[in-house]
Amino acid sequence: MSARAATAPPASPRLTAWRLLANNRLAAAGLCLILLIALLALLVPLLPLPDPDATAPAERLKPVLTEGHLLGTDQLGRDILSRLLWGARISLAVGLTATLIAAVLGSAVGIVAGYAGGRADNLMMRGIDMLMAFPYILLALAIVAALGPGLMNALYAIAVVNIPFFARNVRGVTLGYAHREFVDAARLSGKRPLSIVVTEVLPNVLPVIVITMSTTAGWMILETAGLSFLGLGAQPPQADLGSMLGEGRAQLFTAPHVSIVPGIMIFLIVISLNLLGDGIRDVLDPRLRSGALARPGPVTHVAPGRAAPRNTAKDAALSIEGLETGFRRGRDVLPAVRGVSLNVRPGECLGLIGESGSGKSVTALSVMGLVASPPGLIRNGAIYLKDEDVLTMPETRLIASRGSRVAYVFQDPLTTLHPMMPVGQQVEEAIAAHQLLGAAERREKAVTLLDKVGIPDARERARHYPHQLSGGQRQRVGIAMALANDPEVIVADEPTTALDVTVQARILELLRDLQRERGMALLFITHDFGVVSEICDRVAVMKDGEIVETGETRQVLADPQHAYTKRLIACVPELGTGDRFLERVAGLFRREAQVS
Repeated sequence: MSARAATAPPASPRLTAWRLLANNRLAAAGLCLILLIALLALLVPLLPLPDPDATAPAERLKPVLTEGHLLGTDQLGRDILSRLLWGARISLAVGLTATLIAAVLGSAVGIVAGYAGGRADNLMMRGIDMLMAFPYILLALAIVAALGPGLMNALYAIAVVNIPFFARNVRGVTLGYAHREFVDAARLSGKRPLSIVVTEVLPNVLPVIVITMSTTAGWMILETAGLSFLGLGAQPPQADLGSMLGEGRAQLFTAPHVSIVPGIMIFLIVISLNLLGDGIRDVLDPRLRSGALARPGPVTHVAPGRAAPRNTAKDAALSIEGLETGFRRGRDVLPAVRGVSLNVRPGECLGLIGESGSGKSVTALSVMGLVASPPGLIRNGAIYLKDEDVLTMPETRLIASRGSRVAYVFQDPLTTLHPMMPVGQQVEEAIAAHQLLGAAERREKAVTLLDKVGIPDARERARHYPHQLSGGQRQRVGIAMALANDPEVIVADEPTTALDVTVQARILELLRDLQRERGMALLFITHDFGVVSEICDRVAVMKDGEIVETGETRQVLADPQHAYTKRLIACVPELGTGDRFLERVAGLFRREAQVS
């Protein structure tokens, strides 16, 4: 049978860095505030302000909003507004310069140590450890005491004590990249170490360096102000925010504005830089642009005006009607699944087949509201477990239904199983989530399940960790966890893709036997028609987020109606065809191109 032709999804505007930053209101506020302060600091020589160092004893300690002195005067009659802007200029310059020096030196140490490893890494990191052994403020005080009080010496001290922070962070990230496949490929291509560091490692580490700079710049400005507050930074008559705060503490009770005004300015600079640092982190991490690292809700968001079609398959264990699921990109929603309707009856296996990116996994995750929101959004459609619409379930009931009524078997058990927990204990957790059993009873049931799915010497294997099992055994553990609470529906999302052919055949046979024995509905997701022909009663073919053909497996295999289905079937290799297989596939694609 044929279905309507799939239409291309509408283009979604790319989420630019500025747009992403603007979406973070706090970061945008921080950017506007720091730009305003920086602009005033840059333009202060052009502003009609009094000389910041000119004293006028007759005008001393004037209050805020005095005529000619908007923020009042200090104990020597100097204009506080003028000194505030000049002091902010100096504090920003010194703090940002110290941040840049610490970032360059610390990152260089971290990258070299992380990439070189061995003795070089050990020597460099032990030196960093020696610096970190001293409380940073005491080390800064010691450096300034040795060099002498002064603004430049304070800059050097703050930069030096923050080098270990950058070195440690960057080294940890570099270690993660030093032996990645793309770096090994660069080595095999004949690149020199310096070239590899500059072209392969540094671009991946650079976002971490920038993020660290943005989040520590405010702290380093605060440290500089602290040294000046103690009289070790800017020296009279030169003023920065820290020295203004220190000079004003003597008038805290008689003229509090003298110290409060620079204190507020320090607070505004530091908080704006910290807020901006969070926004820069979002901009530089491409996963945050896609919403991949956004904190997901417990269930997928459902649009308020959702159209909910009625259930057309009352006897089905699972029925999906007109499902539309998309992903937010800024203010737009990019559709991933459009108008999907399918159903699975008890004891039946439905194969959902399509190429990567066709929407199969999004459909499967939508069943139990597992598409991460944000950015996932179910815009229309209904999902029925028997006669109950999943999308109208209370959150607590939906969460309780996961694992008890609908269970999942995922593609890669090594990433879905807990690496620090024995597999038997993980099966026990699946049981305990929905059944009130004693510890001994749970343990026996877990061993029984492991034995049921074909784990040899199940009682002993239950004590093993995932890395101690083979790929096929890990997948069997995943199946045991799915069966733990006798679900009505099992969703198997390409559970055999990562396995070799012989193990794949055994897993398929196991799934089919267990499904028939327990009368469960099985939604089997794959991209291989060869697998579909072995296990599935019916098949639904998916392309570009739409179902283009459904029918009995034998019927679809024998007489496919949709051109896309024909191509998928033609791409299944057959023994003995040799070069004729490639000619057959190429010929089919040529005919499709001529027709279109």
